[in-house]
Amino acid sequence: MSDALLSALADALAELVATVDTSDGEVLDPDTAVSWLEGTSHTLSGLSPADRHVLDGLVRQAALRRPEGPRRDALLRVPRHLGATAPHRPETASRAATASLAAAASRSGTASRPVTASRTAPTAARPTATTAASSAAVHAVPSAAVHAAHAVPSAADFAGFAVSSGAAHAAACDAVAERVLRFADLVWDADPATPVPTCPGWTLADLTRHLGALHRWTEHLIRTRAAVRVRAGDLPLDLPGDPAAYAGWLMAGAKEALAVLRAADPDLPVWSPGADPHARYYSRWLLSEVIVHLADAELALGGAAGPIDPRTAVDAMDHFLGDAPYIPWIAEPVAHLDRDGAVLRLTARDTGDVRTLALGGGGFTWTRGNGGTEPTGGVEADAGELLLLLHRRYGADDRRFTHTGDRDLLDDWLAATAL
Repeated sequence: MSDALLSALADALAELVATVDTSDGEVLDPDTAVSWLEGTSHTLSGLSPADRHVLDGLVRQAALRRPEGPRRDALLRVPRHLGATAPHRPETASRAATASLAAAASRSGTASRPVTASRTAPTAARPTATTAASSAAVHAVPSAAVHAAHAVPSAADFAGFAVSSGAAHAAACDAVAERVLRFADLVWDADPATPVPTCPGWTLADLTRHLGALHRWTEHLIRTRAAVRVRAGDLPLDLPGDPAAYAGWLMAGAKEALAVLRAADPDLPVWSPGADPHARYYSRWLLSEVIVHLADAELALGGAAGPIDPRTAVDAMDHFLGDAPYIPWIAEPVAHLDRDGAVLRLTARDTGDVRTLALGGGGFTWTRGNGGTEPTGGVEADAGELLLLLHRRYGADDRRFTHTGDRDLLDDWLAATAL
């Protein structure tokens, strides 16, 4: 079905529901109106969370094409009438969950950059504008010129963005900055054509481009307070002509994204591709992305992924599980697993955290702890290892994983949730 047809159908449905909702008793019998709305809502309740998320966005787009006024207000109420609005998910939006990032940041600090055993410590300091003029100059560091100097990134490149509107949100932004620095340092002098085995068909240049595109997409969505989806592919990337300069380009985009995120109220309503439509979603999302893609680069260049802070890894696992029902290419395969009633348990041996996944009802639910039920199958490893397993960066046969119960359940889950 084409995007144009989907948009037209959503527009027509929204108009019909809004008309029924606003009709008085002389035009439409109230009992008939209520019955029709309830029946339509019941039909749509069978959709997956991902499909309801899409419908919500399409209806909102239809509403926002109308001029301000009562009709637009009525159309904006339609997703609530239809049950299309994504429910609040405490597993994803919980402040308690994101607060663990603050503890992680205070332990590791954002100014340090670990140097892997396969690399020597950099001797050249990257030129920045933070030693002189205004912080605006930080935004203007030309990636091509910086790369030509063969200087490596430093924590000073993210100076000037200390404004924070929430401890957990700010800590997540700090953690993103620290890991982007590590990623850029790692790929700075590497061959951009180096294959990335954990992303089949991709090179380091592709990986860097992808990560940088996410930063630019985030910056646009937060800056414009997007209420509906904006396709990432519709935004200009301004990529350098030489892939060897992508690391500098990545840094510039990350700085812009973090500046906007740090200045934003974490509770600012913003469209998101996942379960939490607020600005705070993006600091956690970007952190999850850079953790996994830093591991991709490390595996491509050094053969081993570096350590991941356990508490940060647990939060990233929660983020993944909270988002999964809203990602169509995950939600659909999971809905067709034919494993209703099966329970998969993930146990982090270094933190003691347990996540219990119950399959059924056209999808899955998850809880912290054992969920009060015996698992069908389970897997145990350190939190960072479990995170990379969920993202298919490690194979389940790796010796670092301990399995219990029905091993096929884990294999089925991993096959269905492969990105």
